[in-house]
Amino acid sequence: MNRLLVKLFKSTYRKEPISSFVVVFGVTDAAIGGFGGQVSLFSVGLLVTIAGVVVRWLQIRKFQAIRTARPARYRLSPGSSRQPLPLLVKKKHLR
Repeated sequence: MNRLLVKLFKSTYRKEPISSFVVVFGVTDAAIGGFGGQVSLFSVGLLVTIAGVVVRWLQIRKFQAIRTARPARYRLSPGSSRQPLPLLVKKKHLR
């Protein structure tokens, strides 16, 4: 379970480092506030965590909308009918 959690955390943090940092910061604040008995720190941490999750959700949604809106463009045709390019060879100049 621990390896799976670490792998998930690393892949998420590599994809979106800013929103992941905000979520980790908020969870840390909420944990410190919850265990320390400080309601204000807990509430700030909870709000920051929710904001990070919302930002991450909006980024995923925006990326999916861009990906589905733009069809794939192929640079080369499936069956190339052109002849291959000639070899570039220097010709010796005759004097």
